[in-house]
Amino acid sequence: MKSISKSKLKSQLLEFLRLVESEGEEIVVTDHSKPVVKISKYAQALSTEELFGEMRGKVKYFEDLTIPTTEEWTRSDLVEARKIAYLN
Repeated sequence: MKSISKSKLKSQLLEFLRLVESEGEEIVVTDHSKPVVKISKYAQALSTEELFGEMRGKVKYFEDLTIPTTEEWTRSDLVEARKIAYLN
């Protein structure tokens, strides 16, 4: 991440914008040595399908959310599940 003062940026704006665009470099603009603005490459937001598509068919849907869906877990079951999730 590069840092540049407002006054220097004013004279070299196009150069820095090209740097951000081509290399994805982030620029922090400072005013009296304090950061005031960050310039970064625009990232297109992901669609719902891109975010959740691979979960399709893997999520269970229950009509009544107040009914328990599984047997109760013990503390050791929860610890083991966390270990497995951490390793994956």
